[in-house]
Amino acid sequence: LLASGHEENTVRLWNVATHDKVAVLSGHTHVVWAVSFSPNGALLASGSYDKTVRLWNVATREQVSVLFGHTSPVCSVVFSPDGTLLVSGSWDKTVRLWNVATCEQVAMFFTNTSSLRNVSFSPDGTLLVSGCHDNTVRLWDVATREQVRTLIGHTNIIWAVSFSPNGALLASGSY
Repeated sequence: LLASGHEENTVRLWNVATHDKVAVLSGHTHVVWAVSFSPNGALLASGSYDKTVRLWNVATREQVSVLFGHTSPVCSVVFSPDGTLLVSGSWDKTVRLWNVATCEQVAMFFTNTSSLRNVSFSPDGTLLVSGCHDNTVRLWDVATREQVRTLIGHTNIIWAVSFSPNGALLASGSY
């Protein structure tokens, strides 16, 4: 399956082999900007301009939960490598960490100066990285909930961040 966020406030699921749309998940009240499958493929997270994160059961196509807390659009959602945590990034200058089993927020990281564009976990799940509108890349320690580094050098908004599969490298994209 392929999941895509849509401007019609929905998440669409597609059969990659046939290119057919197999489901439309409705519930958001504004554009869906971010989608992410859990590592085992059982859940799908979506983030929207409506300031919510929603969890969906992939097999039944039903909404499992709505995660409230962000005060601005949610532009990035990613599951931890073990699937127990979900991270969301927003224009409200926060990175929020959610317990997937309880659907409760367990931590909030503040950038203080900039809204977020993208977030990602390290392969071992110990670090988070965020790409920000102030042209910085920020690293966060998941266990201590502390920002451990701010990387500078870009001259525009960071649109993409990603760790290499072994966690030794970090890539960031800007324009």
